[in-house]
Amino acid sequence: MMVDIGIIGWTIISIGLILLLIEAYNPGFFLAVPGTTLIILGIIALVFPAIFESQMIIIIGIIMVVISTGISIWIYSRLTPEGSIPLTMSKDSLEGKTGLVRETVNPDSISGKVLIDNVEWSAKSEDRIIQKGKKIRVTSSEGVHVTVTEED
Repeated sequence: MMVDIGIIGWTIISIGLILLLIEAYNPGFFLAVPGTTLIILGIIALVFPAIFESQMIIIIGIIMVVISTGISIWIYSRLTPEGSIPLTMSKDSLEGKTGLVRETVNPDSISGKVLIDNVEWSAKSEDRIIQKGKKIRVTSSEGVHVTVTEED
């Protein structure tokens, strides 16, 4: 049973678009690289189906990963303000620090934004909504996301 390359191409493009949408709503997960790579591979499958059916697709896939990674890093470096990239992201470096809520922080989402030592971080709260302008304390961190509680 032969599967139509067109269906495979559109499926790969769709998965890539979903990954890019997830990245847009939850920045920092670095889904842009695989999303971009899948979109490019899907387009190759639609435009050049013979290449997609050959061993060349492995080499093309590797090249696309390298190019997508480079482009994603370049885009992230352009979007990040100068000097706002933290030198370290270890749990120990943020836990206990205080800051200010820039965008409302919720317990069920990392869509909130807090400012800690002049660096903006994605944040969620431990148990309740914390409004913009409130003072917070970091209780834990994971990667580039922090969990906070409101300061008294």
